[in-house]
Amino acid sequence: HLDAPAHFLLGGQTLEHVPLTRCLGRAHVVDLTDLAPKALMEVEHLGELAGTFKEGESLLLRTGWSRHFADYEYFRGYFPRVSEGLAHWCAENGVKMIGVEAPSVADVNHLPEVTRIHQILLEAEIVIVEGLVHLDRIVSDTVFFGALPLKIGRGDGSPCRAFAVEGDLDETAILASSGEG
Repeated sequence: HLDAPAHFLLGGQTLEHVPLTRCLGRAHVVDLTDLAPKALMEVEHLGELAGTFKEGESLLLRTGWSRHFADYEYFRGYFPRVSEGLAHWCAENGVKMIGVEAPSVADVNHLPEVTRIHQILLEAEIVIVEGLVHLDRIVSDTVFFGALPLKIGRGDGSPCRAFAVEGDLDETAILASSGEG
């Protein structure tokens, strides 16, 4: 699922106005599988990447939570979630997209938290991709990632086709050929 700014921001950009170039690009896969349920994902969990990250890149936060998809607890808010500090770091460092395996970037049972984290990310025009699966199959630390939403008029979110390509890929050529680069 992909969230557009209108998902939590009054007057925010709706899906049909989110350029596809915001939904494609280089992404770092961060292994956070050691985090406990309900843990906060913090800046320090990024390790060395926190100091080498380049504006316009994306983050895929691999927690292993997608393995619980068929379980009752998947949607209950027990999943690791983005901390306010990490959300601000993403905004300050020009993260393009943030992808998580959980159904949300924040605790769905705590409305102030879910609202605040979404607002921080969406105000910075960070595309939020939730409910990712198979991040455990990615071997590389860096991939070309895409999350392509349906073009829903006045939509604030959409199911999406998410994919990661490992290996050398001419990202500039792909973005230019999308007609939006």
